[in-house]
Amino acid sequence: MTTPPAPSDTLRAVLFDSGGVLMQPIGGRWNPRADFEPTVLAHAPSITPERFAAAIEAGDRFFDASSSTPDYDEYHRVMLDHLGVEPTSRLLADLRRELPPSMFLETYPEVEEVLEELSRRGVRMAVVSDAWPNLPDLHAGLGIGRFFEAYAISAVLGCDKPDPRMYHHASAALGLPPGQCLFVDDDPDLVDAAVRLGYVGRALCRDAAVPGVPSLTSLTEILDLF
Repeated sequence: MTTPPAPSDTLRAVLFDSGGVLMQPIGGRWNPRADFEPTVLAHAPSITPERFAAAIEAGDRFFDASSSTPDYDEYHRVMLDHLGVEPTSRLLADLRRELPPSMFLETYPEVEEVLEELSRRGVRMAVVSDAWPNLPDLHAGLGIGRFFEAYAISAVLGCDKPDPRMYHHASAALGLPPGQCLFVDDDPDLVDAAVRLGYVGRALCRDAAVPGVPSLTSLTEILDLF
């Protein structure tokens, strides 16, 4: 791991990862969304849990092979093809229909309070996330979208972290150099990549700190850096 620059009074912003840092899926699964199985069953009621599990694994492999977050419909087509279910326009529309974020997502308990306090202190905030383009809408539905001035989203930029474009897009949108931005992610390797680019970095490891990695066990701890 790269040794990070020490935080200083020049820090002016936080660049947050989203999933695993700000919010988590209710039920524990990010993709596909929790309503995938019941939506497909409404169109093809004979699909068994075992076939769903295999199709989701196929979707995971498709995700892993993609250079950035893939198109939502293409991702669903991969799983539907694996299930032998025709990916009709109606079914694809049902799978991407808008749901209130509170039905399948939740913020971590400390998130809103931390964001409120950072805002009160004049700290600027942006999001750097491997996600689909609707991430700002999800944040708005969870009540936290108002805190962020900019988003660097993989499906929009066509690249995933640790591509430097992800980090630079967010700091440039804030008009700040990397050294004035703290990057927070739950993946230590992505934090290390940010540090190599000149950002201050912290890995959010809620279960336990990772040896050798500048880390936090609660998002509340970033308040000590500002």
